[in-house]
Amino acid sequence: MSILFYRRPDYVAKVPGPMNLTQCQLYVERTQKHKRAIPPELSFENVIQNRALPPCALQDFMDYLVYVSHDAENLQFWLWLQDYSKRFYAAPKSDQALSPPWYQVEAAQPMGSDPNEPPRTSDKKAAAISEFEVNFDNAEPPPLSPALSPQFDKQSFISGIASTARSAADSVDDANAQVGLKWQSFTVQPFRPEINRVITHYLAPNSPRELNLSHRHRAAVLHALQHTTHPSALSLVKDMVESTLRGQSHPNFIRWSICNGNRPRVLFVKWNGYLHIFAGLVLAILLILSRKSRWWRLFAFPLLFVGFDIMIAAYKGLCVIIHTSHCRALRPWEQFGDGASLSSFEADDEATLSTDEVYHLDNRDANNKRGGISMDTFGTSNSFAHEGWVEKYKGKPLVRKVFAKQIWIQDETVRLLQDRIVMQSHVWAIGVVLPLQVLLVALPVYGRI
Repeated sequence: MSILFYRRPDYVAKVPGPMNLTQCQLYVERTQKHKRAIPPELSFENVIQNRALPPCALQDFMDYLVYVSHDAENLQFWLWLQDYSKRFYAAPKSDQALSPPWYQVEAAQPMGSDPNEPPRTSDKKAAAISEFEVNFDNAEPPPLSPALSPQFDKQSFISGIASTARSAADSVDDANAQVGLKWQSFTVQPFRPEINRVITHYLAPNSPRELNLSHRHRAAVLHALQHTTHPSALSLVKDMVESTLRGQSHPNFIRWSICNGNRPRVLFVKWNGYLHIFAGLVLAILLILSRKSRWWRLFAFPLLFVGFDIMIAAYKGLCVIIHTSHCRALRPWEQFGDGASLSSFEADDEATLSTDEVYHLDNRDANNKRGGISMDTFGTSNSFAHEGWVEKYKGKPLVRKVFAKQIWIQDETVRLLQDRIVMQSHVWAIGVVLPLQVLLVALPVYGRI
């Protein structure tokens, strides 16, 4: 990467309206353009597999999607689907046979058949389903978790499970009815209750984490899930979600993670740059009008250099002062955690901790405050207006927002990228100020023209 011409990944704006295949293809093409701006260490695969350290860890990516981009449901669904696919293909072959790939079921449909009618099942498959039903009806209930208290009410526990299953099934039927699908799904297929929960959580209209799908794509996916629980039934959604994550969310997340200052801090530094430039020009003009030796005008150089330097860095989201310690300002949602958290450590304290110690603290902080909700596949909606930090941050004085507490940047690649940007701001500042300073010195003394 060139130091002088390195650029962060360009911001990829969201396209209004539901996700569509054409736009997702454009996201894929844009991904190729970001390869030079995103090092391999911060690739989508490394972030998803949690190989990158904060501020580019998987939890940081989730936080960005929840609090900044407001589309965390894409990542939550994609992570679930990756795990679901592994579990499905690890299931016994007899269970997998009950849920054939979607293209096989689709190909078995005769031309002109009604999509609202259940597909005809072969004799071999019908026998397997019949055998499964007999075994299921005569099977003993699974052993209860030993973690449960011995005083629990067994009948209430079983009734609660049945009630939850019925509620999910009813929600699935409502979702199917809204897109014009009338017949019910096969209940004997493996993972059918889990698929029903996914439908009620991500695919049904007005669901807690509704994916941004068009009516046509939603109907196609629900129609496929009526036939089979095979992961291929979700391939349409998977392709669109993955393209959005790779081509839009991930580049924007890396661009955001490179910044080490919050918005108030960056604006403060930017205006400081303007003031330094203004002060440098005023000093040079006063020296020109004072009829002193033209070499006195060199005193304007430090002010001009500092002004252009911090201003250029601020336009890329970096505070040069914070960068000297390789720290970043805490995000608003990181500043009001309960109990021990990283927000209780000053920047100097962070610098004295080892990487393993800081990583342990950061993980503990994430688990205490956010990880249990946003990382839960079937958690609540991603709205955060009810979280306590929102009102606390609004009432925080502006000075404290500007000079928020700091945390050490653990990922070495992020630190190297920031070094490049700061070095780039130095080079560009010299390139701008040096000719300007030569011009100011070359001007004749006032009154001697």
